[in-house]
Amino acid sequence: MFWVLFLVLACALAFLSCARLCLAAVRAAESERRAGDAYRGYELSLYETAFLSGGPARVADVTLVSMARARRLLLAHTGWATVVDPVGRDALERSVLGAIGPAGQSRIPLLRAAAATGEAVRALAERLVSTGLAVPDANRSTVAGAVRQVQAAAVAVLALGTVAVLMPGQSDPGQTPVALWFALPLLLTVSCLGIARVEIHPYTRWASPTGQRLLAAVPKGSGSLLAVAVRGVRAVDDPELRAALGGTRNATAE
Repeated sequence: MFWVLFLVLACALAFLSCARLCLAAVRAAESERRAGDAYRGYELSLYETAFLSGGPARVADVTLVSMARARRLLLAHTGWATVVDPVGRDALERSVLGAIGPAGQSRIPLLRAAAATGEAVRALAERLVSTGLAVPDANRSTVAGAVRQVQAAAVAVLALGTVAVLMPGQSDPGQTPVALWFALPLLLTVSCLGIARVEIHPYTRWASPTGQRLLAAVPKGSGSLLAVAVRGVRAVDDPELRAALGGTRNATAE
């Protein structure tokens, strides 16, 4: 009857991993329900669309494209950004101008990186996360980690059951087969994974399910700033501006 110890271990692994996944799913669903109720019919702003589509780097790109089109910032194909109008119209533009500095010129890759990590973008990210439109890193990693733990538990149950079945003298004639006992925790883990696949909403890297639904309603006119917010630099219709921002590289990376 030594196999009973293996069965207890298998049941403990299955129960604990499934309980963790259920708890993570409930928390994610509650956050999603609150966001869905609060933002039904809400229209995303340009910067919100950019963040939910591509994160901080996309917000920086949209800000640079907007300023370049308004002739307040010159983005040259040589890779330099030059300030034309030193007055920012919003916090994101002021962040870009602050990243350029008093010299009035900066390398575009360095400027994009500084703008993407600036305080204005962090404030935007925190607001979207707090309202449930963006995915907190903790939530995303918690659900994904719980799913991986259940998968590992299923493999462990299968391995423990195999060892128990192959051990000699572990069952008596007329008793319930050992394999049938291990089928119970295995069924629990597999069922939990199946339910999670159906019930737990898919998340992108940045947008929650509510954020994704709002993104789906955003018009995506070719060459517009909204198109750049959704698709990235490859959506810029000006070839010189696209080249200045490295449009070919971004088209592949994004």
